[in-house]
Parts: sequence; C-alpha cells; structure tokens
Amino acid sequence: MTQKEFSLIASTIPTQPGIYKYYDEANELLYVGKAKHLRKRVSSYFSKTHASYKTHELVLRIHHIEFTIVNNEQDAFLLENTLIKEFQPRFNISLKDGKTYPYIVIKKERFPRVFFTRRKINDGSQYLGPYTSVDKVRELLDFIKQTILLRTCKLNLSEKNIQKGKFKVCLEYHLGNCKGPCEGLQSEVDYNQELLQLVNLLKGNLAPVNQHFKKQMQEHVKNMEFEKAAYFKSKIEHIKNYQARSTVVNTRIGSVDVFSILEDGNIAYVNYLAVNEGSIVQTKTIMLEKQLDETAAEVLAFATAQIRESFGSTNKEIIVPMAIEFPEEDITISVPKAGDKKKLLELSEKNVNFFINDLKKRKMLNLEQKTADEKIKILEQLQKDLQLSALPLHIECFDNSNLQGSYPVSAMVCFKNGEPSKAEYRRYKIKTVIGINDFASMKEVVYRRYKRLTDENQPLPQLIVIDGGKGQLSAAMQSVSGLNLPGTTSVIGLAKNEEEIFFPGDTDSVKLPWDSESLKLIRRIRDEVHNHGITYHRNLRSKGTFTNELEQVKGIGKASSNRLLKEFKSVKNISVKTKDELATIIGNAKASILIGYFKDKKKGLE
Repeated sequence: MTQKEFSLIASTIPTQPGIYKYYDEANELLYVGKAKHLRKRVSSYFSKTHASYKTHELVLRIHHIEFTIVNNEQDAFLLENTLIKEFQPRFNISLKDGKTYPYIVIKKERFPRVFFTRRKINDGSQYLGPYTSVDKVRELLDFIKQTILLRTCKLNLSEKNIQKGKFKVCLEYHLGNCKGPCEGLQSEVDYNQELLQLVNLLKGNLAPVNQHFKKQMQEHVKNMEFEKAAYFKSKIEHIKNYQARSTVVNTRIGSVDVFSILEDGNIAYVNYLAVNEGSIVQTKTIMLEKQLDETAAEVLAFATAQIRESFGSTNKEIIVPMAIEFPEEDITISVPKAGDKKKLLELSEKNVNFFINDLKKRKMLNLEQKTADEKIKILEQLQKDLQLSALPLHIECFDNSNLQGSYPVSAMVCFKNGEPSKAEYRRYKIKTVIGINDFASMKEVVYRRYKRLTDENQPLPQLIVIDGGKGQLSAAMQSVSGLNLPGTTSVIGLAKNEEEIFFPGDTDSVKLPWDSESLKLIRRIRDEVHNHGITYHRNLRSKGTFTNELEQVKGIGKASSNRLLKEFKSVKNISVKTKDELATIIGNAKASILIGYFKDKKKGLE
C-alpha cells in the first residue's frame, strides 16, 4: 500500500482504542498491533521514512487493514497478545519457546487423585502449573506424599461402590500413606480438607498448611493424645525443612513476578522469577526474535504478558528493570532502585546472563544450532586458515577402526555446507588387506570411494580429511595420485592426539587456535567419523560377522585363535610373544606357524 493509497482511507480509520491487522495481497496476516488512538498509530507507518528495513518491507507488503475497536487500552493489550499467540504473524515479535511443560492435575472425580501430566485437557479438572522442571514436579509430588494423605489408586469411589463394600484397603493404607476412603474410613469432607492443604502447598502458601497442622497438634495435646500430636509435629518439621530448601528472599515481599531483559542484536532474552510469599517457586528464561526494531520496553511488555498467561500468574505486582506499558487492571509495575526488590531483579539478571553464556557454550559444541550464514562463515574461515583453493562446502573424512588389533573396518562421513549429510555416510569392510595394516586399509578405502565417484561422474569434495597423521595421509595420497586426482581436491591428515594438521609432503604441521571455529568444525567431523566407525564395528561384532586375523593364517583354526585371544587379549600382544609362550596355549607346531607369519608380516611393512 502506497502513501497515496493510504491517504484515501485515512479518514475512515477509527479514533478509538483497539487493534489493527495488516494483511498482504494473498490475505496472509502480516502484523498485529495495539493503539490508544488507532488512526494516529496506523498513520505513523505511512507518514515517515523508516530507518528499519523490516518496517519498510512490511509497509510495502500491506494490501489491506482491518480494525477491532475495544473499550479501553487494557482490552487492546490483551487482545493483541491473544492474536499474536494464536496467529504468530511474521512481522510480530517471535517467541522462541515451543516446549510443553508439566502440570500437576487434581482430577475432577470423587476423592480426586493428584498426579503429573503434560496434557492439559478441558475436562473440568484443576491444573496447577505449568512447571519448568520435571524434577521439580517430582520433588513436589514426593513432598506431598509425605505431608498430605491422598489416594493414588484408580478405583471408582462412587458412594454406591463404597456402600456395597466393593473395595479393600491396599498396602498404602497400611503404610500410613492413605486414610482408606475406598472402605469408607475417610469422609469426603476430611479428604477435601487434605486437598485444600495440597493446593496451598503447590501454590507456595505454606503458612495456612502450618496453621492447619498446628491446630491438629494442639487438639491432640489437649486430648492427651501425644502420639498423634507427635505425628503432626513431624509434619510441621517436614514443611520447615522443605521451606529451607526453597530460595527464600524476604517473606514481606509477598507474591510478585520478576522480569529482566538482555538484548543481543535482534534477539532478546527475558528471565522470569515467580515469587510466592517470599519464596522463588518458578524460574524460566525465554528467547524472542524482534522483527521491527522494537524497543526493549516493548519486547519486555510482550514477554511479560505471554509468560504470565502461560504460567497462570495472578500476582498483582510486577518487578521490571524499566517502565513498561502494562495496562492490566490492578497491576502494579515496580522499577526498584534499592532494597530487597532490587536484589530480586539482580538475581533475575544473573539468571538471564547464565542462560546466554550456557547457550553460547552449547552452540560452540553443536554446529547444528548455528544458522546457515554462520556455517558458511565458518567454512570461509577454514578456507582461509588452511589456505584452500576452494570453499570447502563438501568435506569427507575417513577413519579406520579395529578392536585390540583385530577386525579392521573403515568409515567415511560427509559434511555439506557445514553440517552432516548422513545419507552419504559410508562404511567399509576391508577386502584386500590381510591382518591389521592401517596404511594399506586407508589406501584401499580412499581408492574405492573416489574410483566410484569418478566412474559415476559424481562431484568430488573440496576437502578430504584423513584421520591418522602422516602415515595414513601418505597412504591416502597414493590412491588420490593413482586416480589422477591431485589438484582437483585438497587432502589433509589429522594427528589423533595433538590435533595437528598435515599437508602432503610438508614436514611441519599446522596448528589452529584451540577455540577457533575452524578447529571446532574439524573436531566435530572427526568425532562424527569415530562414532560412525565404532557403531559399525559394534554392530558387526554383535552379529558375529568378523573373522579375526589369526583365522586367516593357514594352519591356525578358530578354536586356536580364540584360545590365544582369550589368554593374550589382542593380536598385537600375541605378535610379541615367544614361541614357548605361544606353545603353552596351542602347541609347538602351531606356535612355529604363527612366529613365521608375524616375521613375514613385519618384513612386508618395512
């Protein structure tokens, strides 16, 4: 929509508070916004030049506009958040959090059960949460079981079934974890009293629960029932211990929501602390993507509304680091400068900083979390660091795998555009090499791989990585030269321990900075080929596919080779034993055959 086209409809735009919706030509919802004065707010999009490219792009795409008038700014605020959450328009702030969180449900039934669930359904039951940690939910349920006596069975405890005596108490009753409502040993009124204390516990209201147990304890003391009084005293101590494990700030603060924000380019991170009666009962950090250069206050207001709705918060005070527009009724916005509330805000800021640093560490170790542009930049850096003639968009890496000097296999992994291309991974059984010879094995698999690619006229990788250092690199280059491929691709060797990189014919190695993105990518590729080879090796061993090296020696059968491996653990150990040592296991004749075999093998490697 051009400025001229907008001027024709400007006078028809309402002047009341409400929300506006921008649509493109295909009737796709692009953006939802709120306004105290709809005409002024919408006109601002068409009456000035926008510094933001995204805002400029949005205005160009607008084909038509729809409005919804509401009674006040608060209604506009709530409606805007509802529509953004439901339709997720591409130019609105994007909430990067699609997880499902656990709830504790109080089932709608007679003598309600209480249990953990991830599914919130409209069945009339009461759902408490959501909780950000499954461990926290389990800890709560464990605490409840030790404090509040509720049934855990799935029996249909209708009044009719109980009167007919259909059920008998189970072990939970005899252990003291249930009062036996199934046999009519507990009334509905008493059960619901227990349930009320449970709801208080889950909401962090420990004081009413304490008062309830103290009253029970005092009544039993008055009636000289000291054993029962001791029981309730233990419950009170249990609650005190649980409260001590919670993060208590200051009980005078009461129940508040705390939010802090940290921005990094077009990504914002918002931390939420839910404080109930001075105890922190929930904490969560979320990521949001800004679309139209929204201010920190705008992003924080949006996140605050979304998070409060998701966690069902009814707290009347919100603590934030800056003034925000939050026109919800009866809500106090606090921007503390000192005191306990300021300490809470600082704690929230610590949490958001920890989240970002942890995210960066995990991102360093997992390249799949990087964007496509970031991966290309890493490949460009790798090209520069290794002085490669071409950008290594296609990388292949080879590694040999064997078990204690037996059962050789090789593996190859393929990375394209900085990420695994698993459909092109390959595994090789060694065909032409007798025994364990890593150099000859590497020569064989490199030849087989690139002979096939050249025969099928398939593209070659820009970079081939040989895991194993100078010796294996030289063996691989024999195959590359034999196929007339030098110059068409770059080949490097990677020393297993030092992470040194060797080029064919060079005496000195290249060492990349340990924390460089280039080396992290090479490490990732190396780890991937190791895992690929080891998995293949394990699968073949479990299927009994292998024939070990000793069985290939004429005159040494499977039984003899198994006895030797059982005694000496590996072919390598067997190869250095004397004839007498071998003879004690398999006899003189077979020992002489093996000594001769290992001598011939050693000559062949020299």
